[in-house]
Amino acid sequence: MSVVTLAPVAALGGAALYVSLFGNAEKAAPLAVAVIETPPARPAATTPQFSFSMQDAVQAAQAAGQRPESSAGQLEQESGVRVMRPGGADTPNSVIIRVPDATSIKLAAAPDRRLVDRTRLGVLPRTGEDGARSFQVYARPAPTGGPVQPRIAILIGGLGISASTTADAIAKLPGEVSLAFAPYGSDLERQVQRARGDGHEVFLQVPMEPFDYPDNDPGPHTLVTGPQAGENADRFRWVLSRFSGYVGIVNFMGARFTSDEATMTPVMREAAERGLMVVDDGSSGRSVMTQVASGFRTPAVKADLVLDLAARADAIDRELQRLEVLAREKGFALASASALPLTIDRINRWARTLEARGIRLVPASAAAGARTMATGSIR
Repeated sequence: MSVVTLAPVAALGGAALYVSLFGNAEKAAPLAVAVIETPPARPAATTPQFSFSMQDAVQAAQAAGQRPESSAGQLEQESGVRVMRPGGADTPNSVIIRVPDATSIKLAAAPDRRLVDRTRLGVLPRTGEDGARSFQVYARPAPTGGPVQPRIAILIGGLGISASTTADAIAKLPGEVSLAFAPYGSDLERQVQRARGDGHEVFLQVPMEPFDYPDNDPGPHTLVTGPQAGENADRFRWVLSRFSGYVGIVNFMGARFTSDEATMTPVMREAAERGLMVVDDGSSGRSVMTQVASGFRTPAVKADLVLDLAARADAIDRELQRLEVLAREKGFALASASALPLTIDRINRWARTLEARGIRLVPASAAAGARTMATGSIR
């Protein structure tokens, strides 16, 4: 966490410059001290320093698209910078600006050769001969150290179909937010690699049969119950071949399929054998997906709630508040949501102030370690 000491008269411009120089202020930052005015008798600082003038700060603010005349409060809210005013500083009349880490987290390169299975349907994931598995290798590292805090994970689905929506989600959402891609996009590999390059771990959405299928159709290669269930193995492998680098799978629709234990069992067995984590998006109360998957000793978790069942700003905000309550009660909470522009906007706004409320945002893969171990399986 950075601590930057500024004179009050330069606080506004300094905040804008820091954001301009170091990019997205929503990510955690290395420690640094910026000294604006150094009294003659002040001892030399022992930490890295940089200095700038008020004119430089104004020019930086303009270059960043910010109005120099904006209030400090506006800049704080828009940039995600937390400002602690006099009382917490070690010098009189100073201001402490706490800037989240701007250092990006690099995910492991994909595909990893150990995890590649070449088949007639394409490249599929597999468990490596050394025991390496996708849910370990491709996951975004969960934060460690610091005070023990309630943790929240969010998995956004529906990426890869609309290029503009996908680009917005990658750019606007914090890297800790996990992204799930549908298998039908035309440029999936490039979009997925861009998401991973920006620090988002990714999941693969698997289309599954809803109760009103085929009137409500998740798309080609949907996993089904009934007479056509014998085709599920090939359908599942086609879906798995669509791109690489995903941590695991998550259902796309599928209320009927996820309630049918017998039909689901071979699919969950194969997912486990291929080293994939399984996430139930929480949209169906009848689902036994996690119970079946965890029987094969693979991480399997169910979302506590869906954020945007009602696609209204006030409804999404209420669900985010519920999510915080759950996290404080249980220590960890997982939510799913769709890649609607409104949902992306509300989560973006909410996430900017999460650290100030003492809650840590973590990737969805962290849910595997957060849930109770039962009979040797992660539920």
